[in-house]
Parts: sequence; C-alpha cells; structure tokens
Amino acid sequence: MAINRDRSLAVFPGARKERETSKITLHVGPEERNIFVVRSIIACYLNGYSNIKLVSKKFFTVPQQKAIRNIVRMLYMRIMEADTKEIQIATLIDESKASIQAGISRMYKISSSMCRDAFAALKNQDSALAKAVYTLDDEVDHFSFFLLRLVRRAVVDPALANQLDLEPIDCLDYQTLVHRIEQVADQAANTAKHIIMLEGRLKKVSKILLEKMYATGCDALASYDKAVSALLTSDVKRSDETIEDQIRIEKLDQEIASLAFSKEKSTEVICACCSIRDSIQRIAEYAADIAEITINRSYKPS
Repeated sequence: MAINRDRSLAVFPGARKERETSKITLHVGPEERNIFVVRSIIACYLNGYSNIKLVSKKFFTVPQQKAIRNIVRMLYMRIMEADTKEIQIATLIDESKASIQAGISRMYKISSSMCRDAFAALKNQDSALAKAVYTLDDEVDHFSFFLLRLVRRAVVDPALANQLDLEPIDCLDYQTLVHRIEQVADQAANTAKHIIMLEGRLKKVSKILLEKMYATGCDALASYDKAVSALLTSDVKRSDETIEDQIRIEKLDQEIASLAFSKEKSTEVICACCSIRDSIQRIAEYAADIAEITINRSYKPS
C-alpha cells in the first residue's frame, strides 16, 4: 500500500507486479515513413513503455535504422538486441529517483544560455557561436521528452506521483512549463539558424537594426528569466510584471519591423530579420505563459 498526498490509500497487487516493466510491440512495414516510425516510438515512450520491440514485416531499411537509432539516443534509451527484422529498445533510468524540479532547472538553464549566446551571435554576426547554439537544441529536447514521460506517468501512477512529490494538478502545470521551455530553446535555435544562413550567403544586416534586435532580444530573455525565477519562488508580483513586459516588447517588435523594411534592400536579409523578430516576440509570449502558470498556482486549493 502507498499513502497518497490526500491521505487516501493506494493498494497494489504486490511488489512483483509493481516492478514489472511495461512492454509493447510495433510492427513496421518497409514502406513505412521514417517520421511515422519515430513518432510511434516517441508516443510509446511518453506513455510509459520501458521496453519497445520493433518488428519489420520484411527487413528494416537503412534510413529506418538510422532514424530509429537517432530517436533512441534522444530518448535516453538503449538498443538491447538488433537484427535485420527485429530491434529491441529499453530505458534503463530509475524514474522513481528522478527529480522533476532538477530536470526543469537544468532544461531552463540550457535554454536561457542558448538565447543569450544566440543574441550575442546576432549582434556580432558570429556564425561559429550560432552553430554552437544550434547544436544545443537536442539537449533541451532530451530533457523535454524525459520530463513529459515522468509527468504523464505520474498522472496514472499514484505511487510514482508520491515518489516525485507531485499532485495531479502539478502534472498539468509542469507539462505546460516543459513545453514552453522547449519552445524557447527552439526560438533560440531558429535565431541561430538564420545567422548561419546570412553568413553563408555573405549577407550583412545594418548596424542600427542589429542593435535594435539585440536590445529587444535581451529584454525578451530578461522577461523569460524573470518568469522562471518567479515560478520557482512562487513570486506572483514578479509574474505579473513579466506579463506587463510583453506590451513593451511588442512595441519594440514594431520598431524592428519598420527598420527592416526601411534600412534593408536585400529580400533575404528582410526575411531573416522578420523571422528573428518573430522568435524574439515568441520568447516574450512564452515568458508570459510561464508567468500565468505561477499566478494560477498561487490560488491552487490546498
């Protein structure tokens, strides 16, 4: 038996039953698109399956094998057995000893550093730094998949929820939070991608536009940092300030648009700057979403 947070009791069939790992078999045809195979593996992983057996009706094609190995690495899983017709993958992490808070903190720090370096690369037109930022996106994705798996399992497994010190309503909030942090990292990677693209095509952005985008990006990052800090400390006042910050960043966003169309002649530069401008705006929006989570949690019933 396990005592839930509301003092009710959860009764399990037995210790052996509780320790059994969940298994599933996926049948893959040679004509199956790689992306569908990957999505199926991710869905099984997020739904708590610890052992996934892939069986091909004929044999796995080389592109299918590469796609499977790539997603297995991203999900912190291991290939236990493999041949041309069957691949057995498993997760070896003891989830009961994981920490949602520590995982979120680590994920946030990576995403924040990505934004900081992406905007520095933008200001200095530094494609080498931009490439370093772009490669970090996979690390955030690793944490994202793992944390989403934990919160989804905690919803249906009271014992795991107790071990992770989670209430059902916490799972909803953490799921949204993980998505928002992952999306912030995506926007940093998008900014880096356009810096690399402009460098590759020998295109330069005017200094005044670079400075405006850099300043606005730093404001959006400061708003994001404030939102996560307020969430971790349950600071409702700072969360409200973060939401108000979005209005000021929207005005700066309009100034960037005006400068892009008035100062730049190259269509490629204008399109790249508009995409970077959109990424900065989205980071501010995601910060506001995180701030709303903090405010909502402050009225959570005891």
